Parts: sequence; structure tokens; C-alpha cells
Amino acid sequence: MSETSKTRIATVSAPYGREIWLDDVVFASGMSLLRVTIKEGRRFTQLDLDRPAAEAWSQVMTDWSREAEMKSKSG
Repeated sequence: MSETSKTRIATVSAPYGREIWLDDVVFASGMSLLRVTIKEGRRFTQLDLDRPAAEAWSQVMTDWSREAEMKSKSG
């Protein structure tokens, strides 16, 4: 699969000098995937997600964030 266009959606700074890049990648077939790239020093990890996988991951992260916030307020 060769991509035909890539649009940066966001760049997120993460702990320990890491960066997370989120890109909308559209392939020649018309398929659109969310590309998550994690930069750790000189190392890059790349993951392409379809819409259902991106939604599921988003929900897990949102749930975790809300629970962690509640724990920090009660503790």
C-alpha cells in the first residue's frame, strides 16, 4: 500500500522527551487510516489504525484519564 496524502492532525509531547504524531493518511484506494507515530530519541514506532480501532483506543484512554483524575482528587 502506498499512501497518496498525509495530513498532520496533532503533535503531542509525552514524558521523557517522547513525541506522538497523529496523521490522517489517505491511500490511493481511498482508504483513510489514523497513523500514530511515537518518536523516542532516534527510534520511531508507527501504527496505522482504522476508524473502529481508533475509536476503541480513544475510549480506553478517555476512561483511564477520567479514572486517574478521580483517584488523584480522592487520594
